[in-house]
Amino acid sequence: MNLSTKAVLLSGLVFPGIGHLALKKYFRASVLVLASLAAVYVLTTATINQAMAVVDRINSGEVALDTQAISEAIIASSNEADNRAANASLIVLGACWLFGIVDAWRLGNAEDRRQASQNRQERISD
Repeated sequence: MNLSTKAVLLSGLVFPGIGHLALKKYFRASVLVLASLAAVYVLTTATINQAMAVVDRINSGEVALDTQAISEAIIASSNEADNRAANASLIVLGACWLFGIVDAWRLGNAEDRRQASQNRQERISD
């Protein structure tokens, strides 16, 4: 498997920035991983806050233990600030993932071409 394919698969299927680690592009990898982790943190926090608000309403008896009532409580409990933060985090995470895939492919292809050229030069000199 060539380096570009490996880097794209790692970035696309594992986590943004992991393909850059395989390419030894540590600064880009750290930026992508940290930005993605921050987005995941914001998404997780917003989701947990919303879930805890619904659980508190269930425990207090405001919401019945019925799937329809819980579903309505989830919709009602979402506040605008959490929704904006979650939406922005989803956009950041998607952008990091897409950039990670495309950039890993671009850098991997350049490295594959460099290695192929180096191998040709070695064969010619032998």
